Amino acid sequence: MRGMVAQLPQSVFGNIALFSGLTPAELAGIISIAVKRSYAAGDQLFAEGDPCTGLFVIAGGAVKIVKTAPSGRQIMLAVERAPSTVAEVPLFDGGVYPASVFAIEDTTAYVLPLRDFQSLCLRHPDVSLKFLAVVGRRLRHLVSLVERVTFGGVRQRLAQALIDFAGQAGGDSFTLPATHEELAQRLGTVREVISRNLGRFQGENLIRMNRREVEILNLQGLQAEAETEL
Repeated sequence: MRGMVAQLPQSVFGNIALFSGLTPAELAGIISIAVKRSYAAGDQLFAEGDPCTGLFVIAGGAVKIVKTAPSGRQIMLAVERAPSTVAEVPLFDGGVYPASVFAIEDTTAYVLPLRDFQSLCLRHPDVSLKFLAVVGRRLRHLVSLVERVTFGGVRQRLAQALIDFAGQAGGDSFTLPATHEELAQRLGTVREVISRNLGRFQGENLIRMNRREVEILNLQGLQAEAETEL
């Protein structure tokens, strides 16, 4: 597939913390019930409000998790890259998918059917505990996102996002991992506001940009922007 090479199922599942306590035989049993699906960039894996059919294991590529308001405005909740899982919450609460998931590049996923996954958890309680750790991590991320959107301005949220990207890259220079439109969705605003504030950061010598290449010139100044109270 273009731009993405999917790993073998055994290595994918074995590298996910959720399944790390399973024996090779148990892992093989999980893989045997997994249904492989392929998606092109832009394809929807499932829609917000759809009945839950199972757990999605992202084997190759990357997806974004998106929440849509009644007005049609969207906010990006997270980006998940292989190997990882999505659609954990409704597996246990019996509800529908609370958000939509789209491939942001060519993606391969393995779907573990709902009933089969629930049976696995009954046989292996430790899987359920690991599952709760994953859900807890997502909850903490969502609380942080709500806090930023509720109490912080776009400029503050954008400054923090740039600091986070630099931390993930391990240095002051990095490639912006999202388009301006995707950043706007992630930060609860519109593309024009993101572009305008990036331009202001450059004008204030906080960052230097060349297309999607970013260099942080004044980390302390950017941190001060991120910590500004409204």
